[in-house]
Amino acid sequence: MMTRRGFVTTAALASLARWAKAAPIESSPTPDWFRDAKFGMWAHWSAQCVPEQGDWYARNMYIQGTPQSDYHRLHYGHPSRCGFKEIDHLWRAENWDPEGLVSRYRRGGAKYFMALANHHDNFDNWDSSHHAWNSVRIGPQRDLIAGWAAAARREKLPFGVSTHASHAWHWFQVAYSYDAEGDLAGVHYDGHTAPDLYCPPRMVPPDGIRSIAAMQDWHKTHDGKWYEDLPLGDPFIADWKARTIDLITKYQPDMIYFDDTGLPFGEAGLAVVEQLFATSRGLHGTNRAIATAKKLTSEQRRYLVEDYERGFSDQIQPLPWQTDTCIGDWHYKRDITYKTVGQVVRMLIDIVSKNGNLMLNIPVRGDGTIDTREEQFLDSLTAWMDVNGAGIFRTRPWRVFGEGPTRAGGGMFSEGRTQYTPQDVRFMALDQDLYAHCLDQPHEKLELHSLGRDRCEAIAAVALVGSDVPVRWKQTPAALELEAPERFPSKETAAFRVRMNA
Repeated sequence: MMTRRGFVTTAALASLARWAKAAPIESSPTPDWFRDAKFGMWAHWSAQCVPEQGDWYARNMYIQGTPQSDYHRLHYGHPSRCGFKEIDHLWRAENWDPEGLVSRYRRGGAKYFMALANHHDNFDNWDSSHHAWNSVRIGPQRDLIAGWAAAARREKLPFGVSTHASHAWHWFQVAYSYDAEGDLAGVHYDGHTAPDLYCPPRMVPPDGIRSIAAMQDWHKTHDGKWYEDLPLGDPFIADWKARTIDLITKYQPDMIYFDDTGLPFGEAGLAVVEQLFATSRGLHGTNRAIATAKKLTSEQRRYLVEDYERGFSDQIQPLPWQTDTCIGDWHYKRDITYKTVGQVVRMLIDIVSKNGNLMLNIPVRGDGTIDTREEQFLDSLTAWMDVNGAGIFRTRPWRVFGEGPTRAGGGMFSEGRTQYTPQDVRFMALDQDLYAHCLDQPHEKLELHSLGRDRCEAIAAVALVGSDVPVRWKQTPAALELEAPERFPSKETAAFRVRMNA
């Protein structure tokens, strides 16, 4: 029997087939709410936001010579005396207002909302029945997932949770390391003081490493890999399964995000997804829930939604999919340069044209607030959505995703490599209308060759989305020719609504 987490075993496939036959769902599990939504927001929030030093702080603070390790030693002390468990205790979330934040996200166009349930730092953000390191007992002393869920449902948004703790067993092994150089060389960090948080020692560096570069290389080569394996029967698997099912049964999410290649831990992951779908069927009479994971096989796509972290598809996908990205680092980092609204909405348009959704993280500070620049970002995004959302939400892909010289690269971690022009246009269909989104505002005549009479049915009318100003246009055999208006109703992009003859 295969033990790789990224694959489903033969027995698991048989179980899936039995379940799929009995479950009242289509071959694609994707419910209409997700296909219609197109855009969601995410609070990727944990104690790692307290130092305001960005991603993977809980790991990197233990790796001597990294900027986060230097910061930790300067502000909190040596990790043999002050480890990450102390940061968990320092996390207070004292100014957290989930209702206000989620309401603001909804005004910014979010049609679903997701909260981080646990990260690789192995801390549960809910009243966990199987893990003492949780937000009710330690740190905020509040049930964060319950608060987020109530706020999302008050705004009538589907609610999702993300779980990343399946990697804690190797990601946190650095807590058992030590300084390779300096006054405290050889003094081990605090891993042994909290193995239930840091996970039991499995990949501990040998004594005697005496250079920072050699220690960094050791971690990169050993516990720093993105492992997708654990032996069957390992206690961590049962613990992960119990915690995740506890999360599902208590908060009944509409969506769960796995930060994994395929389902975590094979049949244990399958049992979690079955619980998710069964819970949804019990609530709604039919399954409305989805589960996302990464780098899926064709078989896995029948039951899961594929997620592209910080990436794109280079073509229309036959099944719905999702990109998740962030305006900065996943965990809050002060003074970072954020993405602009223009960058985000261009990503959104390209992704939606190819049958995808975009889920956007707005990093939250340790105290539970967002900063002034994030507030300004959301205000500008709200203004853009007020004009252009009608041509985004509820749409479906057209015959082609678009035209123009620029192609967004496919796969994960491919964002930031494209610069769009006014000739880059993406298409989306809704009822009798076709929306043509220009990824930069045209200043001269625009020719849409996909809409010429030789390729497309006759066009009845063309309008500028968000404006009553008439559009000058004509449809020739070769193209739909549009005269660019003098003014556009919003910044960054422009959208035309094209009505076909019935």
